Amino acid sequence: MRVRGRRRKSVAFFIALGACLVALAVALNVGWVLLNWREVALLVLGIVFFVLIITGVVLNTIFLIREIRRNEQHDAFINAVTHELKTPIASIRLYLETLKTRPVDERQRLEFYNVMLADSDRLLHTVEQVLQAGRAAAYRRQRPVTTLIDIDELVRESVELTRVRYNLGPDALHYVDGLHGERVTVAGDADEIRAVVSNLLDNAVKYSDKEVDVSITVTAPDQKNVVVRIGDKGIGIPAGQLKRIFHRFHRAPGRFMARVKGTGLGLFIVQSIVKKHGGRVFAESEGPGLGSTFTIQLPRA
Repeated sequence: MRVRGRRRKSVAFFIALGACLVALAVALNVGWVLLNWREVALLVLGIVFFVLIITGVVLNTIFLIREIRRNEQHDAFINAVTHELKTPIASIRLYLETLKTRPVDERQRLEFYNVMLADSDRLLHTVEQVLQAGRAAAYRRQRPVTTLIDIDELVRESVELTRVRYNLGPDALHYVDGLHGERVTVAGDADEIRAVVSNLLDNAVKYSDKEVDVSITVTAPDQKNVVVRIGDKGIGIPAGQLKRIFHRFHRAPGRFMARVKGTGLGLFIVQSIVKKHGGRVFAESEGPGLGSTFTIQLPRA
């Protein structure tokens, strides 16, 4: 908190400094114009230099503020990744020490194994996200592995996997088949598209607050595109964050958001993969507490 407070003071300082420099430059330029208004050549030259100085000051201030905010995001990312790595490792170590130091019955042993496997999956998921984020910069320059993917089948598999992973009941995830039996395919990398859908499903479950109620719809609005919508009735997203949440390391503010741990990379990876496949992804929400909907649009094969 102290570091964040110091950085906010730094941002305020650079904003105030930039405003003061602009005001000073304006005052000097106005005074100079009043003194030399008869010299047309000097007047034009002075105005040109004035515009260049003001532009330089404004750009320099914007650059400094962006660098401060970027450093703050990087620190938040490092803290989040550290937590995501240490927590499952500490849990696995604790259960292994328990198994080593005292006898447990078979039921407890199986329970410990299940917990350790879940922690291992969480650890692997974090590592994969970091690796995918590192490759995301090259996603747009690379062509995906071109295979035909049955989008209906892929989404159904992802829904069932999410149901099992979070031990959800039949009423938690609602799959709506908007294709009416039509087989719709997309060309791309099946693992990457599956990662996109799974990532959005994971977010919908994690940010559902009290009760999980997620709807998944697959439609083909025309002959060129297929659309996957994942909507929840969770904590919602403020209007000013709907585009920023796809930025690398960015996490929307809020008390509930702070309780749900994450790296701030998931939606950045989602957007990178979707763009790589020639599609687009966007978020919609009526505001905090009113749920959110993420829409993936991909070109049909």
